[in-house]
Amino acid sequence: MTDRILDFSESGAHLSLQYNQLVIRREGAGKPITTPVEELAALILSNPAITITLPLMAALAEAGAVLVVCGANHIPISLLTPLQGHSTQAERMARQAAAPLPLRKRIWKTIVQSKIRSQARLLEELTGGDAGLRAIANRVRSGDPDNCEAHAARVYWPLLFGNPEFRRNPEGEGANPFLNYGYAILRAITARALCATGLHPSLGVHHHNRYDACCLADDLMEPFRPIVDRAVAKGLPEWGPDAEMNRDIKRALLGALTAEVEIEGQSRSLFDLLRHASASLAAVLCGEAANMRLPAWEKTGVALRNRNDEDQPLETRSPKEEEP
Repeated sequence: MTDRILDFSESGAHLSLQYNQLVIRREGAGKPITTPVEELAALILSNPAITITLPLMAALAEAGAVLVVCGANHIPISLLTPLQGHSTQAERMARQAAAPLPLRKRIWKTIVQSKIRSQARLLEELTGGDAGLRAIANRVRSGDPDNCEAHAARVYWPLLFGNPEFRRNPEGEGANPFLNYGYAILRAITARALCATGLHPSLGVHHHNRYDACCLADDLMEPFRPIVDRAVAKGLPEWGPDAEMNRDIKRALLGALTAEVEIEGQSRSLFDLLRHASASLAAVLCGEAANMRLPAWEKTGVALRNRNDEDQPLETRSPKEEEP
């Protein structure tokens, strides 16, 4: 399966399904553009002139792809995920819902440690040192009762952007809107991986919110957030702190999410990393393994190359132009 992300933001289009192909028709554009539905990881709709058919939405769900709808500010506000993704889904979801608190706390410890070590690796790349984050990660206890995650964040954010006043705030300005967009897409990709593993993205091990349908995705995505952080930190000097979201910024952010990273001597995609992380989480929740396996960030290199280098209809290589 090819993991592709398509973002429709620059112009209106009618999206439909024919012969299990996504068909993209734009007024006055001549031939429609087609691409196999099974190659898609996510479809992002952010132009108000987009229309989409129900058969296409159903085909996306059956293929395990997610549908992301953006608001007027081009930030995702809705996520449609598949309901079925694994042969033993009902059993796994039952185990997930019944997971005891000590187990959930142990899982959260592993996730927080991985997140802080991921942040440490990024600081080492950009500033030459980890600012003590690895030592903080080593102090995380079950359930993180000492809130080491927040302690690390207070160190991490000002150093990442070279601004002692910077605070991560989803409602804030500057780098925050760019982080919001990248995290929303990362969240969608994570939810997709969880559904494919037979877990329900709303049943979190730490995050709990009656209005949040993706609490588990919010948990599992934590160690992978620095992939977005890196793209924003490297792009912000060129974009400017007052820049509005545009095609080039989206391309940079989605390029980071579809790039490969060097981990333990291997080039791996984010999609592959999340598939393995989701499977590991499912194994722990179902009693098939004692501990989660997450990337060893201390052995992780920088992002390598975007696997989708050709022209794009926004963020992946262009589908073939052909009659459906």
